[in-house]
Amino acid sequence: MTDDDDLSLDPDFVRQFERDMRRPPCQLYLISPATIDDHFVDQLRAALDGGSVAAFQLRLKDMDEDAIAHLAVPLQRLCAEREVAFIVNDSIALAKRLGADGVHLGQSDGDPREARKILGPLAQIGVTCHDSRHLAMEAGEAGADYVAFGAFFPTTTKETVHRPEPVILSWWSSVFELPCVAIGGITAQNAGPLVEAGADFLAVSSAVWTHPGGPGAGVAAFAPVLAHKR
Repeated sequence: MTDDDDLSLDPDFVRQFERDMRRPPCQLYLISPATIDDHFVDQLRAALDGGSVAAFQLRLKDMDEDAIAHLAVPLQRLCAEREVAFIVNDSIALAKRLGADGVHLGQSDGDPREARKILGPLAQIGVTCHDSRHLAMEAGEAGADYVAFGAFFPTTTKETVHRPEPVILSWWSSVFELPCVAIGGITAQNAGPLVEAGADFLAVSSAVWTHPGGPGAGVAAFAPVLAHKR
């Protein structure tokens, strides 16, 4: 943690925050379940039928790259058909191999500068910044296309130790044009404060894939929250 991060943000700033109307409305950024099979493309199609999704991230841990590449083919094709950005988690090499629209990097997954050299100027490069303003600024300086803060809520998708407050989204959106993604345990029921605080994207996973009405209903449930204007 840096000195900059040690300087706490005033929580009241969220109430004072007003979204710059030049920024697009908040959108959904869908993340895959931790494990999928060859039939998952049907679930993804159902999710995309449920409403607007800006991006889909393929996040499969502890799996052979060839197996991931095999599973990725129909998913990537569907995303292209629906004009949804297809993002690969962690691996610059796999993103290059697949010709993905971009890559999402954790703090130990590589440098955005290196990703840019390998993937080219059009690739979307995102960086996980946890609860750190310093890491987010470093990512921006390194050429990232978006920064991700979280986990905002408890999540079973991955182990988390960082728990930022929504005010970090307000601060970022007020100071920088670069989009910010809110991640971690986000549901249609708890997402409102993150949208109001200035999130450009809501990264969601379990809330969609485990929705009792199916993935389409899971996506549709976020529509009223995303339509909120302030």
